[in-house]
Amino acid sequence: MAIKGQKFRNYTLEFKLKAVRLYLEEELSYQSVADQMGVPSSTQIKQWVKKYKNGESLGDKRQISLCKKARRNGRPKTKFASIEEELAYLKAEVEYLKKQYPNLHGKE
Repeated sequence: MAIKGQKFRNYTLEFKLKAVRLYLEEELSYQSVADQMGVPSSTQIKQWVKKYKNGESLGDKRQISLCKKARRNGRPKTKFASIEEELAYLKAEVEYLKKQYPNLHGKE
C-alpha cells in the first residue's frame, strides 16, 4: 500500500528489458538482478519477467490510462448556437420534468 508522500520510480522499457534479459539469459536470481540493476524489490523483476513470458507489454501503464481518460463516456455536452436557443431548451426541459414529477412543484 502506498504511503503518503511516497515517491514512485518509473523505469524505461529498455531498463525493464535489460533486467528481464539478465534473468533469462544470464540465469541470475530475481534478487541478484534487482541488486545489480538497483531495483528495490525483486518482486518487481519477477512481474516484468512474467509479463515478458506472457507476451504482455512492459510499457508504462500511465500512458494507457491517460488515453482512457481522454475518451469520456456518457452523454455528450449539448452545444447551443445562441442564448435564446439554450433558454428554449431549458424551458422545454423544465416542462418535461414538471410532467414527469407533478408532485415536486407544488401541484397535487
